[in-house]
Amino acid sequence: MTFTSEIFDVEYRHISNDNYLHVINIQEINTELEEFIDTCISLICYGPDDTDISIIKKELISFFETKQSDPDKRTIKGAIAEFFINLYLLDIGFKQEYLFLNLEENSIKKGFDGYFTFSDEEWIFESKSGSINSSNATHKDKISTAYTDLKKKVETKTSNNPWKNAFNHAKRVGSEDDIIKNLKKLSDDFVLEKYQKIKDLNIIPGSTIFLEGNWIDIDTDDLEIKIKGFLSGKEYKGINVICVNNKSIELFQDYLNR
Repeated sequence: MTFTSEIFDVEYRHISNDNYLHVINIQEINTELEEFIDTCISLICYGPDDTDISIIKKELISFFETKQSDPDKRTIKGAIAEFFINLYLLDIGFKQEYLFLNLEENSIKKGFDGYFTFSDEEWIFESKSGSINSSNATHKDKISTAYTDLKKKVETKTSNNPWKNAFNHAKRVGSEDDIIKNLKKLSDDFVLEKYQKIKDLNIIPGSTIFLEGNWIDIDTDDLEIKIKGFLSGKEYKGINVICVNNKSIELFQDYLNR
C-alpha cells in the first residue's frame, strides 16, 4: 500500500506492514487546494448527486451558523476536521461510501464518522479534534480517544447501531452491492448482539488540532515515536493514522464565503 498526495503538505511514516502514519499540515487554502475542494465538495456532501457549489456552500454556512452559540465551537471544529480528512482520503485514492453530513437533521452523523474502501478493503473512520488551547491538545490523546471510541462502537452494545447508519449511507451513495450486503449483515449481527472485534477491522483514527491562527509545525519524529508507542499491543486488521495541524476554522469558513 503506497500513498501519494499532490494537494496536501503531508509526510508519511511507516508503522508496520501496510500500516502508516499520515502527518498533514494545513496552513492555508491555496489555489490548488481550493480547486480540489471545488471538485470534491459535492461528492463529499451529497454523494453522486451533482449539486451546485454555491448551494452547498450556503447550506454549510447555515449549518455552521446554528452552532455558533458554543463558545468552544466543538461541532464546527469536528465538522471541518472530518471534511479535510475526508478530502485527503479522496486525494490518495480512498472511495467514500457515506455522506459527510446529515444536513437535513442539522447535525453531525451518528455512528461512524466515515466509511471508505481502498483496494477492495473496507475502512472505518473516526475523527477527533480540538483546540491547541485545550487541556488534551495532543495528537496522541486524540488518536487514543478515536481508537477507544471505535473499539467501543464495534465490540459492545450501544444505543445506536453504527452499522445500520453506515448501511443507510452506503445505499444512499450507491455503493457496490457487496459492500451494502456486508453492512446489512453487520447491522443485523449488531441487533442480535453478535458484536465484531476490532482486530478484524481496518480502521482510520484521525486527529486534528486547530492552532487558533498561530502556526506550529508538527514534530513528525516525536509524533511517530508517540503513536507507535500507543499502538504497541493494540489490535486491528489494518490501520492508517491521520494527524492534522489546521491553522484555524476560519480557513474553511473563508473558503465558504468566497
